Amino acid sequence: MDLQERIQKAIHELIDSGTETGVQTAVVHEGAIVADVVGGVADVATGRPVSPGTLFWAASTAKAMASTVVHVLAERGELDYDLRVAGVWPEFAAHGKDTVTVRHLLCHTAGVPVLPPGTTPDDLCDWERICALLAGAEPWWRPGTRFGYHSDTFGYLVGEAVRRATGCTISELLRDLITSPLGIADEVHFGVPARLLSRVAIQTDPERSSTPPPEPGSPQARAMPVIVPKAAFANRRDVLGADIPSMGTMTARAAATVYAALLGHIDAVHLVSAERLAAMAAITYQGPDSVMGVESAWAFGYSPARPAGTYPGSTFGMLGGNGSAALADIDNGTAVAVMRNRCSIGDFTTASRVDHLVIDALDQEGAGDE
Repeated sequence: MDLQERIQKAIHELIDSGTETGVQTAVVHEGAIVADVVGGVADVATGRPVSPGTLFWAASTAKAMASTVVHVLAERGELDYDLRVAGVWPEFAAHGKDTVTVRHLLCHTAGVPVLPPGTTPDDLCDWERICALLAGAEPWWRPGTRFGYHSDTFGYLVGEAVRRATGCTISELLRDLITSPLGIADEVHFGVPARLLSRVAIQTDPERSSTPPPEPGSPQARAMPVIVPKAAFANRRDVLGADIPSMGTMTARAAATVYAALLGHIDAVHLVSAERLAAMAAITYQGPDSVMGVESAWAFGYSPARPAGTYPGSTFGMLGGNGSAALADIDNGTAVAVMRNRCSIGDFTTASRVDHLVIDALDQEGAGDE
């Protein structure tokens, strides 16, 4: 049984058991698509089936796409990691944030991890308002001295720094530098164009949450006062259509294609050098997360974690709070992406199962080559 069949069997089992509603999975190995699997429905109300072109709200999985824009700009000599954000965004210097650099933003050490209490989903769709709030915010710590996951703020901080430095929005840069050259301009978005909203899968909430709410007053409660990635939020047309680079919407095959291109396996599309790729996956921090109150590890704009729970040392990508995932492994030349519309927070059952299948297949292949 090849990997396509193994993953298809697993996805059907998860859907038949009620664990999933609709799923997309794609695996690209050394530039070749070795699995492109779909299953279930994109819209429970209409019965619309999932297709390879169905767009899925991917939550924080999109943060890695924002980081990728920065690295591609750096590769082209159009952005410096040590650029002071206030140098191009003067208002951001308020309250001692004048030392924050683009590197700090990518590494979640800028000290601006949360939006003000009372920020609404409507506010999130107003780029200028959110950026003004962040410019005037007091940092939680002296920039660069601590690590803390910037859940809601990351995309705006990176996006506005990039816009001020280049004159282009981060969505324009994503399209012009990455997705259009790869032929997937309609399949990866921070804000979905109106003409494509009909292709978006409708998120559904589980009957009961498997993740308990954070304790009142805890770091997690303080860090996430606005974004609760439930279906009602994820399905809002204004949220889907707005530039919110801390989250995004994509297909599994497109996400895997972006990572395959970063690995250098897509002919005629050069995104980053081998040296920069290694730096992107290198661990920049291991220790306590000052925001989430847990032990954490972080690479250069990406998470080193993978759903299977292993840290091979060459993996970089991002997991989304709704159970989506996309990543690449430099050592084995593989890119993996899993999208879903069962919005069960922190549930990586499907992504983990797929990731284990990929790892097992590669192990078997390696053993067969010996």
